[in-house]
Amino acid sequence: MELRDAYFVDGVRTWFGKARPDGFYYTTRADDLVVKVMRELFRRNPKAPFEQADDNIWGATCQEGDQGTTMGRTTVLTSGLPVRVAGVTLDRMCAGGMTAQALGAAEIMANAADIVIAGGVEHMAHHPMGATADPNPRIVTEKMVEPKYFSMGVTAERLHDWMVENGYPEVTKKEADEYALRVTQRYFKGLDEGYYDDQAVRMAVFTSNGWKIADRDEQARRGATIEGLRTLKTPFKPAGKVTAGNSSGLNDGASVSLIMSGEKCKELGIKPKMRLIGFAFEGVDPSIMGWGPVPATEKVLKRYGMKFDDLDYIELNEAFAVQAVGFMKYFGMQFPEDPRLNPRGGTIAIGHPLATSGVRLSIQLAKDFELNPGAKYGLTTMCVGLGQGGSILWENMVGKDL
Repeated sequence: MELRDAYFVDGVRTWFGKARPDGFYYTTRADDLVVKVMRELFRRNPKAPFEQADDNIWGATCQEGDQGTTMGRTTVLTSGLPVRVAGVTLDRMCAGGMTAQALGAAEIMANAADIVIAGGVEHMAHHPMGATADPNPRIVTEKMVEPKYFSMGVTAERLHDWMVENGYPEVTKKEADEYALRVTQRYFKGLDEGYYDDQAVRMAVFTSNGWKIADRDEQARRGATIEGLRTLKTPFKPAGKVTAGNSSGLNDGASVSLIMSGEKCKELGIKPKMRLIGFAFEGVDPSIMGWGPVPATEKVLKRYGMKFDDLDYIELNEAFAVQAVGFMKYFGMQFPEDPRLNPRGGTIAIGHPLATSGVRLSIQLAKDFELNPGAKYGLTTMCVGLGQGGSILWENMVGKDL
């Protein structure tokens, strides 16, 4: 049997809130964030017969409380889908949503599905990363992972040193701060130009100060300066290089995408935005988890016979600026800005609700393609806690026939 093509039809996310008691979503359930974006996806795609969906796949890192009870299945019921639609929840930490897309596409490629809903959610205010985790003591006693490297900030500090020790170009704090400033400036430029308007859905939320409308990425701060960034504390290492200003934040949010087969798109007269070419995940030492996008990208390019220079756009999840700058230097990209990389802002400005972010990257890549129909190929890529990287190759379908 020949593999079939899988297509990204559409995607939508919530605006991302701050993961704290005064944040947008503190009194909102995680599964209600999921239902909000699912229903918005239904509304925006009236031609898609969601009642015929074959699977509802969701990534969530902390699967407890309002993120427990098999999110993929319970949100079938609460979103109004018929009981016949199957659902599942998975965990690949930051790449949970990206993995949901990959597995949904694989189902379609293998002729096990025609319509898949794939998304990611994380309510970090309700479920701080690792708060109730109980790692096997062998991991520590047998020195598989040093306990300090369960902190992602410490791994970012280690990555600064590891690259120099292993002959890769150094990433200085000055460079990390400059990258963080510029990607934030690009975000606000995109925001002001309306780039994000059709990517995120507004949501009425009840807070300690009454009802509000979650209508912006709450973490993003205008007016940052390089002087201000340079004065921030380095909480993970004395006189270190990683600060709150050159790192992603702790956030709440959800993102969802609709993946369909080419046959079903043709049958329904639906024009997809992107074709999923292929995906790859690769492990690295947990102490340098931010390096993951490099080998994952090399792996997926090699497997599908492509070169880095074939890519017109790369949407990279910036857990930390050191990771983004290291990626740029490794692949010979322009620093401090490359027109192909996160052209209208990234995670340092937007926020990083863990499993949500991989799907958010694909939504932005689809928008990049829409604004530049001449672009052909793109990549979404991210690092993953405990030492992994994930990458998905996409082809622009804007203006193309199936």
